[in-house]
Amino acid sequence: MKNSFKNLSFPELKVKREELNKKYMEARFQSVIGHVDNPLQKRTLRRQIARLNTLIRQQELALKAE
Repeated sequence: MKNSFKNLSFPELKVKREELNKKYMEARFQSVIGHVDNPLQKRTLRRQIARLNTLIRQQELALKAE
């Protein structure tokens, strides 16, 4: 899963980030309620969002440099 984002285009990265943010919020709400299927899901989602943010920023800087 780590390297599956590198071949996505810039708009696809932004859409994927929004999708993962929604999943992360749902996971947070479920953990507050007390119903957690996978306690490590929040951590993996946070890390995936960070990877996406990094790739988005790299592409923004590459476009700005051109």
